[in-house]
Amino acid sequence: MGFEKDFTFNSAEEIWDEVRAVWPPGYGITYDRIEKSGIQWPCPDVDHPGTEILHSESFSNGVKAALRRIKFRATKEVVTDDFPFLLTTGRVLYHYHTGTMSRKVKGLNDKVPGAYVEISPTAAEKLGVSDGEMIHVTSRRGSIKVKAKLSSRVKGNVVFVPFHFAEAAANTLTNSALDPKSKIPEFKVCAVAINK
Repeated sequence: MGFEKDFTFNSAEEIWDEVRAVWPPGYGITYDRIEKSGIQWPCPDVDHPGTEILHSESFSNGVKAALRRIKFRATKEVVTDDFPFLLTTGRVLYHYHTGTMSRKVKGLNDKVPGAYVEISPTAAEKLGVSDGEMIHVTSRRGSIKVKAKLSSRVKGNVVFVPFHFAEAAANTLTNSALDPKSKIPEFKVCAVAINK
C-alpha cells in the first residue's frame, strides 16, 4: 500500500480515527458513540444518528434493482455410476481464497493445516475409507489426492472440499459451464468419483 513511515498507531481506535478522517460517510462514527450503540453508515457527522436503512427511498446510483424470478435449472453435471458423488467447494473460517496469505500464519495453519474432503461416515464405510486416509477425488476434468475427513455435516453422496489448498486444488475438478443468466461458472458443484 506504499506505507513508508513508522507505524505510530497505539490502538485500533487511532487507526479508525484516521479512516474516518478520510472517509466522509463514516466520519460521525466514533469509538465513544459505538460503545453506547451500533451506528450504521453513512453517518457524516457526530450529531448524525446513522442510517438505519441504506437504500430506503432509492439507490445511490438512482436505479432500482431489477429482480426477476427465474425457473429452477439443474446443474449441467449430474451424478452417474462413474461419478456417483456430488462435490461442493467452499471456504473454511481460518483461510482466505487460495490461502496465499492466510496459510503463512502459524495459528491459522494450526486450525486447518491442509486440504481434506468431507465425506459422510456412511459413504466412507461403503468405500472402505478411514478418517485421515489419503484418497483420490476425480471428476471429468481432473483428480486430486486429499485426506478423507469423516463428517456428519455432509449427507448421502455429497462431499465437500475447501478451495484454499494448492496441493489439492479443488478447482481442477470443477465445471466451467456458465449459468445462462448470470454468466457465472458452476464452480460450486460437480460430479466426482472417490477411490482409495
